[in-house]
Amino acid sequence: MLSTRAAHLSSRVARRALLPGHRQAALTAVRRRDNISVRSIQSVQTDRDTITRLLYSLGSKREVERHLRIFSSASNPTQPAKFAVIKVGGAVLDNIDDLAHSLSFLYRVGLYPVVLHGAGPQMNDILEAEGVEPDYIDGIRVTDTNTLQIARRVFLEENLKLVGALEKLGTRARPITSGVFTADYLDRPRYGLVGRITRVDKRPIEASIRAGALPILTSLAETPEGQILNVNADVAAGELSKELEPLKIVFLNEKGGLFHGVTGEKLDVINLDEEYDQLIKEPWVKFGTKLKLREFKELLEHLPRSSSVAVISSANLQRELFTDSGAGTLIRRGYRLTKYNTLTSIGPDRFRQVVHERDPDVSAGTASVAGILAELERTPFTIYADEPLDSVAVVSHPEGEIPVLTRLLPSRAGVLNGVLDNVWTAVRKDHRKLFWTAPVDDENRAWHFERADGSFTRGSRTLFWCGVTDTSELDHAVHSLEQNKRIPRAFLPVGPSRAANGLGGSRAYSTSARRTPTNTRSYATATAPAPPVQYTTEHKRLALVGARGYTGQALVTLLSSHPYLHLTHVSSRQLAGRALEGYTKGSVTYSNLGVSDVEKMEREGAVDAWVLALPNGAGAPFVAALNNGAKEKEQKGVKAGAVVDLSADWRFDDGWTYGLPELYNRPAIRDSTRIANPGCYATTIQLLIAPLLPYLKHGCWPTVFGVSGYSGAGTVPGQTPDGQPASIPKIPAESLGGAIRPYSLTDHVHEREAGRHLSRLLHGPSGGCGKVSDAMQVAFVPVVAPWFSGIICTLSMPLASKATAADIRALYEEKYQNERLVRVQAAIPSLADIAGKQGAVIGGVQVHSGGERVVVVGGLDNLLKGAATQCLQNLNLALGYDEYEGIPDDR
Repeated sequence: MLSTRAAHLSSRVARRALLPGHRQAALTAVRRRDNISVRSIQSVQTDRDTITRLLYSLGSKREVERHLRIFSSASNPTQPAKFAVIKVGGAVLDNIDDLAHSLSFLYRVGLYPVVLHGAGPQMNDILEAEGVEPDYIDGIRVTDTNTLQIARRVFLEENLKLVGALEKLGTRARPITSGVFTADYLDRPRYGLVGRITRVDKRPIEASIRAGALPILTSLAETPEGQILNVNADVAAGELSKELEPLKIVFLNEKGGLFHGVTGEKLDVINLDEEYDQLIKEPWVKFGTKLKLREFKELLEHLPRSSSVAVISSANLQRELFTDSGAGTLIRRGYRLTKYNTLTSIGPDRFRQVVHERDPDVSAGTASVAGILAELERTPFTIYADEPLDSVAVVSHPEGEIPVLTRLLPSRAGVLNGVLDNVWTAVRKDHRKLFWTAPVDDENRAWHFERADGSFTRGSRTLFWCGVTDTSELDHAVHSLEQNKRIPRAFLPVGPSRAANGLGGSRAYSTSARRTPTNTRSYATATAPAPPVQYTTEHKRLALVGARGYTGQALVTLLSSHPYLHLTHVSSRQLAGRALEGYTKGSVTYSNLGVSDVEKMEREGAVDAWVLALPNGAGAPFVAALNNGAKEKEQKGVKAGAVVDLSADWRFDDGWTYGLPELYNRPAIRDSTRIANPGCYATTIQLLIAPLLPYLKHGCWPTVFGVSGYSGAGTVPGQTPDGQPASIPKIPAESLGGAIRPYSLTDHVHEREAGRHLSRLLHGPSGGCGKVSDAMQVAFVPVVAPWFSGIICTLSMPLASKATAADIRALYEEKYQNERLVRVQAAIPSLADIAGKQGAVIGGVQVHSGGERVVVVGGLDNLLKGAATQCLQNLNLALGYDEYEGIPDDR
């Protein structure tokens, strides 16, 4: 019924490292130059993973991973400074070791904050030692020539101390003490050599990050004539943030936040749009606090709503950044929330698009948008949402019945900026008692437990409730909801259970007396939360039938890095008796497995999984043999071995699970033993079109022009110059004469495959369309090119309504923000972005001047994400491993 889908953020441990520009290129060059150096790269990854695991001690694993993914995806090689600006107060520099460790922690998980520090207390100490009393007017330090000389010296000394402390921890850092800020005199007769920043040059900052070093800045500026001017560090941080537009602006101070002037309690969150006018009138808000609030408001009004300001101590920096509960004071603009009682009032097209993009049941193919809208209209309801619909909640509340939260649909920005919590608070104000459900593998499971009074798990879903503390009342409520078909019957009966532990945390408003939830909760009617999906580390065996071709070779290479899955049998009639090359975990010899051999091995449990890498049409006898062998196992209560077939034979068979995890129902793949691996072109086409289905213009079907390297045509048996059996390309590069060759101009099998499965997303889980003419269709023209591997597809699609390129790119970012193997970029993908890479790349979004046709480019390596890598994803899911186990993270 319900699941929150946080920003991009159904992915596993976030191991993504921002190694922009030259640093990434350097790693690639090292990898190519010396295979041994891969070990050093792996050790860097291991170090990064270790640091990531340490973050789990701060909050739930899921919330840490979600924030890490959001921050990691904020920057890219063209804009590497989008993560955070951290302003360090001078007093914080007195605890430089704590500060350096906090910054080094971020560096080691691949995040590059821009650090700007002040040095006010240090300057005051020197001035007082020299008998000079610091002079301030309106809170601004009056700066004469002598003061400026001291400022330059102190800034340089403190800057180098911080850089040195970071370098001592193995964190590269670059001192930047000039060249960033250009300024005019603020008011020379009044303040002396104090500047008003007129320009920010971000090039030195971005160059530092691209070189793999944290930029450490001072707040000194220069006039166009070269005169150095002193600038307040808070002001400089604000101007820097306006230029960089980071996700987070962090002000580190000793206190660790802003505090209520009467109660002395720390303010957790300040939502400016809702609270500023009231807060600024509070009698305890005066002097410095009032000035800070005004500065923060002015700053955030110049930035995207996705940006926020945090006031925190350096010791709690990680907790503030990577947990929902935070540790300091979070200041954000927010939006005023609105309630809607009809689809017309919210805008049916807007709401339909939100459901299509964010609803997990729609994404999994178990529900359709039309079905959800029809269900919504059956009972009175209220939709709670902010203005841009970053977080949407739907509550069904028939008169005289307990309300049910049927949908909770936040975007990435909604989760990051706490809009989700605002919506939840509004819902709870209106409904003292509330029920809702969520899948057990929900990415934000901790969020649900933290806000529920109790829970009860049955099968694949958990029922949550608030406001019900008596077991008999709970039982009666659940019976009533089930009888009215408002929750699944699976939750009956409900009986006494153990107390549930809350996970994670949330923030309270600054102007109310709400408390921040603790990390534990105990209710008489609650059950212990079901554990998240547990991944096995059991060692298992795999047989590969048809290992001669390029895909088989690519899979062998991947399996060499898999810690738990071991290749024990490889079959090739041509290569039987020869040693398998490229597999480093053990010695394996090619065999020539026949149908009877396969049936016997399956019956006896010789292996746990099979990969069939045979030509189209050749695998049916082997599948029949595997089915026969599995019957005897299942009669003994033993699960059949998992089979992943790489041919097109089973992609149109409803008895097999279609294995494209980014688009179709990961739980179904995890529960399946028969998985059809998608085609390479079909994967690219579906990844390109799926996010655009809300804009699909019926009858004007999308067109895709695809170009693939010659390895996509496959191999044929051949010989080496010395007469040894070998695989040679079916279409050699030289046969193309340096040109491209179109083929299968209509009815390509991947054209039909993509259309069939996209219909599931368009029309619901059955793909039922009523008429053949209603089925999703794709016009596809493939071309073979003289490079080895890599597919580049160009999609041209008419739009049902006008949109901008920004609108379209936002759809892709929202759809794939949590997907480790799908990357969305601004630039048109090139072959260098694709060949040899494990994932897909989408970019170059352009909309025709009329606004009614979009062109998008996407690509992947046909041997990896188009075949072997996707196969390993499916094997991992089916065998209970982490989906990305054994797959290098090469983003």
